[in-house]
Amino acid sequence: MTNTLRFPPADPAAAAAFFAGELAFEADPDDVVHDLRAGDDAGFRLVETRSREAFARVRIPGAVNLPHWEVDEAATADWDRDLVYVCYCESSQCNAATKGALALSRLGFRVKRLSGGITAWQAAGHPVEGDAVEGEAEEAGAPRGIACHC
Repeated sequence: MTNTLRFPPADPAAAAAFFAGELAFEADPDDVVHDLRAGDDAGFRLVETRSREAFARVRIPGAVNLPHWEVDEAATADWDRDLVYVCYCESSQCNAATKGALALSRLGFRVKRLSGGITAWQAAGHPVEGDAVEGEAEEAGAPRGIACHC
């Protein structure tokens, strides 16, 4: 038996339920940027859950910053409860987006997590803004990312 098939695949109905469940929790960077470019972002808002310093250095245009450790009723008092909040952090190796999504969901917000964070966003060539990005135009070879400090 091959390593690939050592564990039998799920039946199609179970696989469909599993993958639909995964998509209920994740948003793909390409899908998000497609919606943003089409001006079709009325139903969601991007939330950067890393530190304020990381947000200042590099961020997805239009995102709001709420570090995951600051998520509470007061910080979200004026947030629209009809929106879906798509949380992101540095990468899949960082769990700030997961922590932020958990905290927001506990407050009653609908949430998703951006797959791969800002690292995947940048790797796909999608636009970013911030102090580090503006400095890159002046300093060739400057690093694009920043540790999440979270």
